[in-house]
Amino acid sequence: MQPLNVLLKESAPNVLQVRYAQMQAAEKIWHEIVPENLAQYTQAISIKNQQLTLLATNNAVAAKIKLLSPSLLIKLEKQGCEVTAIRVKVQVKSNPPASSKPIKMLSREAVTQLNRLKERLSGSALGEAISRVIDHANKP
Repeated sequence: MQPLNVLLKESAPNVLQVRYAQMQAAEKIWHEIVPENLAQYTQAISIKNQQLTLLATNNAVAAKIKLLSPSLLIKLEKQGCEVTAIRVKVQVKSNPPASSKPIKMLSREAVTQLNRLKERLSGSALGEAISRVIDHANKP
């Protein structure tokens, strides 16, 4: 990392464009080799001194990448990249996107079967619990 005053002395737009291009190139290479389930939780930020630097959203992703690093390095070598190490930094996002859970609906047949079971078990704790399940399933 260069100090800010050094960056400001150089032509700022040109330096930023070069850095952005380097980051885009690293990101493109990374997304060609990373497993899909990890791609959304990582970002390649640079390739310097034969070292690929990545940002991971949490420790679990960082650990998985470190476990996979030998095979990832082999894939990079096959692509002609001169990368001998993968460095992973954890950068936790302050507001991770909330994943929306799909609304699960009971089928009509399931509701019918539960109603029959509720009638047979009426007066018991299990019958009351089944009644609550049915009531919850009937809410839009």
